[in-house]
Amino acid sequence: MLTRRALVLSPAALAAAAAPPAAIRLPRRLRLAILGLDGHTAEIVDQTPRLPDIEIAAVSDADSKALAKFMAKPQLAKAKPYADARQMLDREKLDLVAVCNNNGERAAAILDCISRKLDVIAEKPFALHLAGLNKIKAAAAANHTKLGMLLPMRFDPQYLALRQIVKEGLIGEVAQIASQKSYKAGHRAPWYLKRATYGGTIAWIGIHMIDLMRYTSGREFTEVIGMQTHIGFPDLGEMENVTASIFKLDNGGIANLRMDYLRTESAATHGDDRLRLAGTQGVAEYQASTGVTLMTSSQKPHVVELLPARQSVFLDFLDSAYNGKPASLTLADMYRVTEITIAAQQAADQGGLVKI
Repeated sequence: MLTRRALVLSPAALAAAAAPPAAIRLPRRLRLAILGLDGHTAEIVDQTPRLPDIEIAAVSDADSKALAKFMAKPQLAKAKPYADARQMLDREKLDLVAVCNNNGERAAAILDCISRKLDVIAEKPFALHLAGLNKIKAAAAANHTKLGMLLPMRFDPQYLALRQIVKEGLIGEVAQIASQKSYKAGHRAPWYLKRATYGGTIAWIGIHMIDLMRYTSGREFTEVIGMQTHIGFPDLGEMENVTASIFKLDNGGIANLRMDYLRTESAATHGDDRLRLAGTQGVAEYQASTGVTLMTSSQKPHVVELLPARQSVFLDFLDSAYNGKPASLTLADMYRVTEITIAAQQAADQGGLVKI
């Protein structure tokens, strides 16, 4: 039987982890545009009440109905809608662009913004192929672009807790990682149904868990093999609805990621995400039905009740990019998780082992 107890952390570490993100001031007022309405736009819009120096000046999307619905948000009362992203970039005087278009067109949009000397926070992945990622790396470095990525899950309390458990040494050296993402398929926009614009299920949702496995465990990935398939559900077009990837860790350990779009509509939540870290001195894991649980060589299995407060990926980016504070999600992390995701998608597409 599981007991309940607070996470055993040093007072300083717990205080730092539990402190909620405060509203931040920036050195100057920034005009921001949102390019596309796919993915985590709420991570941008919902934070604006805490950001007096951010003005959402414009929003673009080719879907007129989606754009009209989005523009009804009170935070966008002063923003100008555009059907064409290039026209928005040409006409508006901007400082920062949130690139939230489809996966296949994202790299080109990021490069277009960089060429205009605009900073960028983009959906993930930055690119579907290494050639596109390398172009972004070179252009961002040449133009001194401030670059962010919308990977909000690493800022959730349960994953912050798992990371802290590992950092405190409570489970020893992580030797195995097991993870899951299971989603409802639901109704998907047309871009999901074509590989050219979707890029693959590993690319679209797998990157979240790849980032979380690295972030919480502190381990690096060196090799990957994988498989994927599409069973039933012809309305999903070219989307894979079942995938599995196995990674080799830098210490010789193993990580696995299984994903599906088979969660039934009767389920209470859209997704069922799970993450298990097994180390030389214990096991820590998270799933929604049990919360964060921990057992160690000196502690019986128990539920961790006292978790850190949720942080914000957008605030983390802004505070780092414009106030010079250390970022939780660094540029090196963004590039590396994109590289690993591209390798994992390639392994599933082509078969065989891919070095990372």
